[in-house]
Amino acid sequence: MSKILEKEHFSEKVVKFVVEAPMIARARKPGHFVIVRTGEGGERIPLTIADADTTRGTITLVIQEVGVSTRKICALEPGDSFTDLVGPLGQATHIANVGTVVCCGGGVGVAPLLPIVKAMKQAGNRVITVLAARSKELIILEDQVRPYSDEVVIMTDDGSYGRKGLVTEGVESVIQRERVDQVVTIGPAVMMKFVALLTKKFNVPTMCSLNTIMVDGTGMCGACRISVDGKTKFVCIDGPEFDAHQVDFDEMMMRLRSYN
Repeated sequence: MSKILEKEHFSEKVVKFVVEAPMIARARKPGHFVIVRTGEGGERIPLTIADADTTRGTITLVIQEVGVSTRKICALEPGDSFTDLVGPLGQATHIANVGTVVCCGGGVGVAPLLPIVKAMKQAGNRVITVLAARSKELIILEDQVRPYSDEVVIMTDDGSYGRKGLVTEGVESVIQRERVDQVVTIGPAVMMKFVALLTKKFNVPTMCSLNTIMVDGTGMCGACRISVDGKTKFVCIDGPEFDAHQVDFDEMMMRLRSYN
């Protein structure tokens, strides 16, 4: 069992946990995720590792309450433990010095974006981070991304913080004013779809991190399959990151609605 050491509420339904997992903390790289389970017979939930501390032997997870299983997880307190925690899983993010990188995250997508922002900056890139949410109280991890960002652009749907507008408007404003060598987008599927459509218009290479339904996390069940450039891929073992211009987002969103 993996003990929860710290818990923090980012908002009413978004919770950050710091969890004891020394082996995962040592092996984890940006882009990796874990699968957690609470209670015997509990659902397996994939969560990207938002941060890791090898000295303390901990990893940081951010989870949004959306259903029965995530509600049980968000109800856990420091001292409680996950029944199972498996990882690191998936392929690590390809990090390189490419020039100027725009990292855009929507909602809880900022959690998996954080280690990528850090790694891109440490690789010598100019990093512009665009954070987006419906309102000010739903913007998360702003203080954590700022030290690794040359600029932070805040977009809110209601204009309660930063600029009023969608994440695509923030990304486009950067592309219009300066050369952008790569975009990284993580968030709701519909958000990533429209970021990909935007950057394709400007011919800017774009990477997305996908949040499909997963069951076993080892490529055996096929629940997370998607179409990339007309070929079937499995997010759990081939991803979670893919060329956003090649992902069939409409098919992916249809599959995400399977359990609605």
